[in-house]
Amino acid sequence: MCVNQVIRARTGRTGRTDRTWPEPRALLELIKPITWFPPVWAFLCGTVSSGADPLAHWPMVLLGLALAGPVVCGMSQAANDWCDRHVDAVNEPGRPIPSGRVPAPWGLAVALAMTVLALALGRLLGPWGFGATLLAVLAAWAYSAEPLRLKRSGLWGPGLVGLCYEGLPWITGAAILSAGAPRPEVLALAALYALGAHGIMTLNDFKALEGDRAFGVNSLPVTLGPARAAKLACWVMALPQLAVIALMMLWDRPWHAAALVALLAAQAAAMRVLLRDPKARAPWYNGTGVLFYVTGMMIAAFALRGLG
Repeated sequence: MCVNQVIRARTGRTGRTDRTWPEPRALLELIKPITWFPPVWAFLCGTVSSGADPLAHWPMVLLGLALAGPVVCGMSQAANDWCDRHVDAVNEPGRPIPSGRVPAPWGLAVALAMTVLALALGRLLGPWGFGATLLAVLAAWAYSAEPLRLKRSGLWGPGLVGLCYEGLPWITGAAILSAGAPRPEVLALAALYALGAHGIMTLNDFKALEGDRAFGVNSLPVTLGPARAAKLACWVMALPQLAVIALMMLWDRPWHAAALVALLAAQAAAMRVLLRDPKARAPWYNGTGVLFYVTGMMIAAFALRGLG
């Protein structure tokens, strides 16, 4: 069955619409507020890890939160939905663009306008804040858009998302409160948690197996199969956290290390449930095991406050 036939079979339509103006609620759905939490949380971890008082710099903190969540993350979601409109017609035909509630040109216009807004706001955060914003914007388009479309790679795609969701916001939060380059310890933790997020993003790919196969998106669940991909994702999530625990001991933070060990043990228990049926359990794990992961991020951030 060809791609167009797959789309028509799943949606009962060709994906074309005569609508000129988008539905307001669908525009909000396009930028997916539920996805803003990871970068906002990572940004807060960065502000905490800097050692500075966030309340003393609250205007910059609020600007950074808006940039990390609604603007940059929202832009990346709109760009991804526009670039993935044919894939979504198979995987999730109810999404704003394939359903026709947001005409495709509007989806592109929103993504481009928010790209410009992100860069403009990023300039207000100083050289490090702007640099991180620029990298996040470039990564978002490289992930979704041709000719790069790095989401076709099960290695580079989740890695880029992990970097943009956890690493760059953390670095940005630390940089704007440090008024300069973050400390090496901060960069180390941001990099480790961004690496671990690769596994989280791999689990997120399980929901798109059918459409990814039809459109040649070589996610790890497609190339390795659900069972092997889930095992690899678990190791990718766990090993960076073990490295963080080792760093906590090296930096004389035994109580923080103990808390991280307990959170990793809880994740290991959830991983056992996940591996029984990875395709069915991946959404469950993203709602439970990931909570322990992000809690560990904040604990590690507090451990850094006294190291400056």
